[in-house]
Amino acid sequence: MTSITQMVENLVRPEIRALSAYPVGDASGMVKLDAMENPHQWSAELKQAWAEKLQHANINRYPHPQAPKVKEGLRKAMNVPEQFDCLLGNGSDEIIQLLAMLVAPLNPEKKATIMAPDPGFVMYKMIATFCGLDYIGVPLTSEFELDMPAMLKCITEQQPELIFLAQPNNPTANLYSESQLRELIQASEGLVIMDEAYLPFSSRNHLHFLEEFDNVLVMRTLSKVGLAGLRLGMIFGRSEWLNELDKIRMPYNINVLTQISAEFALEHYDILLGQCELIKQERTRMHNALTELGFKCYQSEANFILARADMDFEGQAKEIFEQLKQHNVLIKCLAGGHPLLENCLRFTIGTESENGLLLEALKDIL
Repeated sequence: MTSITQMVENLVRPEIRALSAYPVGDASGMVKLDAMENPHQWSAELKQAWAEKLQHANINRYPHPQAPKVKEGLRKAMNVPEQFDCLLGNGSDEIIQLLAMLVAPLNPEKKATIMAPDPGFVMYKMIATFCGLDYIGVPLTSEFELDMPAMLKCITEQQPELIFLAQPNNPTANLYSESQLRELIQASEGLVIMDEAYLPFSSRNHLHFLEEFDNVLVMRTLSKVGLAGLRLGMIFGRSEWLNELDKIRMPYNINVLTQISAEFALEHYDILLGQCELIKQERTRMHNALTELGFKCYQSEANFILARADMDFEGQAKEIFEQLKQHNVLIKCLAGGHPLLENCLRFTIGTESENGLLLEALKDIL
């Protein structure tokens, strides 16, 4: 009889076997500053009102397949023009996967291709691998700006079916210039996805690109604004694109509890945006404090700060990361993930008290 090891080797695609599962660290009992979540809870009154809504959930029935009330709430909260359609996903990850499944190669002699600046959101590459697409990561400059000659050369030579431009970018937290973005969109014959996961903390959005270009879609999420536990992503754009995407979306992908919770949260979106304002204020304070401790902090338009540990400290980023865990503080160590991120750490902005605990721990370590 064939061993299970041999069966796995025979049946599982080699590129899948070569992967590691997406890593999620154990944050039990720790100050959790590693996952770009909104750290603020709802008030007791708001939680009670939400719980009363959930009491009426018909969990014995399938959810509405299109979640129209959620879409209506999103349009109102995010000022999305009526002429653009909306499709919902179980987090942005599902939408990225749907986009990868959607496209056919422009050149039938090669596989379809996803392109994105690197370092960027790791799921672009992982999902390309899951779906059997090629992935091209074009390195950013040493200061995490777009390398325009390299980007344009890649587009001209490869004409990727999908280009992901995260604005702000993760893990670098910066925005690229609008003129550069326009140049890339105009050079592309494929779909260009503006990934605005961190929009609530940014000084700019890109919905106007939908008016200007037929090949642009704008993707967003409610995870960073304070609803990470709901897993609700969305993409806006012309119906010609989203109608095709809807054909491969799993039915009932947005469950009953998520729909009710999202409808309720969007009615109180001003509270979530108020929390985001607190995070932005703390972002400024933390940037200054980390700089005073000797880190090189890059300007952030997101709810986290990318910092390079260039101070005279043995082991630097990896050692700081490990010692912070000994102080029950969990951040993200990026060293080893990409050459441009050597000696880099990513600090999610927490509450004022959580950030205080981080700073105290860093002062003790350094």
